[in-house]
Amino acid sequence: MIVKYYDLEKLNLQNNYLMLLYGKNDGLKKETINKLFKNKKTIFTYEEKEILENTDNFLENLFSKSLFENEKIIIIKRATDKILKIVGKIIDREVQDTTIVFNSDNLEKKSKLRLFFEKDKKCSCTPFYPDDEKTLSKFAHNILKEKKIPMSYENINIIINRCDGDRQILKNELEKIEFYCKNGKTINSEKISKLINLIENYSISELVDNCLAKNKKKIINIFNENNFSNDECILITRTLLNKSKKILKLSNEYENNKDINLTISTAKPPIFWKDKEITKQQIYKWSPQNIKKLIYKINELELLIKNNISNPINLVTDFILSQSSVKTNN
Repeated sequence: MIVKYYDLEKLNLQNNYLMLLYGKNDGLKKETINKLFKNKKTIFTYEEKEILENTDNFLENLFSKSLFENEKIIIIKRATDKILKIVGKIIDREVQDTTIVFNSDNLEKKSKLRLFFEKDKKCSCTPFYPDDEKTLSKFAHNILKEKKIPMSYENINIIINRCDGDRQILKNELEKIEFYCKNGKTINSEKISKLINLIENYSISELVDNCLAKNKKKIINIFNENNFSNDECILITRTLLNKSKKILKLSNEYENNKDINLTISTAKPPIFWKDKEITKQQIYKWSPQNIKKLIYKINELELLIKNNISNPINLVTDFILSQSSVKTNN
């Protein structure tokens, strides 16, 4: 059955223990999941691919409860129509004390998974559409007020226009501004444009690309030719994180089809022609398992930067140089 996101808290999870959350508004999905399960300590997260490759093992553990505690939450990321057969098996067995959340990207009306969850009474189906400008503006005002950061409506709108209707992107951009303002610095439209990368920062993009391609000699040249500031460290880590996530998706595709040209030509969003060769290098250099590990390390790096405001550029430099030296090829 179809349930609005703000009504999910009213659900009886004993009766509706299978939930499909779909749509491109990842920020609102994350916020909703955190609110629904804020008091739950036992949460397990899977990629759909993991389950499809080890279906029997997953179902055996689920039905036997051998790996789980009471009142468990299972989140399955990037769910597609491929998982539907497993959904049927779970419903047939009527799993107790378990809530399973299927987190999907945008699903078309003809999606079999979406249609199933919309019609079955034991399931809930919730779309997460992009936030409108009014919602994002209110969201930004609340965060800025909480952090005591003064900002004009004009500058807030500059940031909102960058976010493509996703509050998670907006939250990330506001975190950059918060980090910049921690030492009492004032913020203006010029600095905002630089912090949220509205003006292409070629040197940072080039640095990140060569890090992922493991071109250590080129990385050293970039560091020597550019005097990166402490203020740019969050921008570097976020650029590295975003590009790593794209490489993870491409690396998974390449692992499945074993055709690098097909992987590049069918990529969504499309890869610009001038970036195709270095993207191929990056795919060759990183297996899906290792790029996942890198993503975790980047998140840890960001936390370190936030806790070491006085010297973040050294942390970033050491991290990028070390990653360019590690052997991670398939």
